[in-house]
Amino acid sequence: MLTRISFAILLLSFVARAEDTKKPARPGITKPGVQRQIATITPQAVFPVEGTPDWQVVTQDAVWVTNSPKNTVHRLDPKTNKVIATVEVGKKPCSGLAAGFGSIWVPNCGDQTLSRVDMKTNEVAATISAGPADSEGGIATNADSVWILSDRKGILSRIDPDTNKVVAEIQVPSGSFTCVAGEDGAVWVSSTENSIVVRVDPKTNLITDKVEVGSRPRFMTAGGGAIWTLNQGDGTVSRVDVKTKKLVRNIDVGVPGGGGEIAYGEGYVWVTVFEIPLSQIDTETDKVIKQWIGPGGDSVRAGHGSIWLSNLRQQNVWRIDPKQP
Repeated sequence: MLTRISFAILLLSFVARAEDTKKPARPGITKPGVQRQIATITPQAVFPVEGTPDWQVVTQDAVWVTNSPKNTVHRLDPKTNKVIATVEVGKKPCSGLAAGFGSIWVPNCGDQTLSRVDMKTNEVAATISAGPADSEGGIATNADSVWILSDRKGILSRIDPDTNKVVAEIQVPSGSFTCVAGEDGAVWVSSTENSIVVRVDPKTNLITDKVEVGSRPRFMTAGGGAIWTLNQGDGTVSRVDVKTKKLVRNIDVGVPGGGGEIAYGEGYVWVTVFEIPLSQIDTETDKVIKQWIGPGGDSVRAGHGSIWLSNLRQQNVWRIDPKQP
């Protein structure tokens, strides 16, 4: 006869297996020759970040990464390949990072604030009451403002960096969590709830265009005359032409589900999610040309001639030569 402890262990094991069956493995790209193991990449450098290194932003002389359980952001030096500063910010930094106006802008989920970190002093210069709408999102800066989605109902907050105050609240579609500054000077917003992106004119604070994209777009990047969205519903990446304000195509990447990030740089679009930590999209053909599977990933950026991959569960950041893969 089973003891109570044995029965409890069996029950927990059954529940764990049941939970696993709810989350099928991401399919990835099945075309022969595209996939390979992440272990085949030898990073140029590995930056240890104890905790959960996640969101990144690249600046002229550094790469910054958040660490939610430690309430910190870390400054990585691309010249020495070392972590040279750790800055305590608000509680549980989340939902992206942005650079502008001599500062790093850090949304905090734990206390619904926005920390402004001075890049010269590596210290918090201001704390603003404008928290992110969701833990999975993105923040942007353009020529004169900082932009953040601050309410799940669809509020895009515009912050004046001279006063550190919200100067406008713009109604956008509900379930919008990420924004990015486009090459056209506009601010583009993705609505995960409505599977669209909208273009906001910063001169008028009004929506000028709406574009249907893939299912449940979340993260965004800009470059190559386009806005790119990572779509969590169907695992595609949508390419929206900035000039025509129309969808060019949805690119199959095979990475549906939560989490992840997308970046443009070094001539390609890069996508990361757990289980498939890196996918490389050729912007000439709009196809995934290489995809790495295995442990690692969760946030990605390109800059300083490298790809920067946050490996949240491995507690480190990889610096990768884009020519090596």
